[in-house]
Amino acid sequence: MSDVSVQYRVVFAKKDEAVEGPGDAAVVITVAAADVALDPTVAFMRGKLKSTGPTGLLFELLKSGEMPAVLARLGTR
Repeated sequence: MSDVSVQYRVVFAKKDEAVEGPGDAAVVITVAAADVALDPTVAFMRGKLKSTGPTGLLFELLKSGEMPAVLARLGTR
C-alpha cells in the first residue's frame, strides 16, 4: 500500500484535527478521536470512520493492517 497516497485525519473538535499525509492524497480517512480505539473495519461498518476516494483502495488499506497504528498514534497527541 506504500504506492497509494493516504491522508489520515483524527478529529478532536471542530477545526481541531491531527493530520498525517499529503493534501492531494488519493484516499482520505477521517475518524473522531473518541472512536480511534475501535478496529477500523468495525468503525467503518458503524459509520464512525469516513473515507473519500476509491472504496477499493479503502478496503485494501483496511486489509493491510497499517491503519490502526497510524490512527492510534494520531489519537494520542
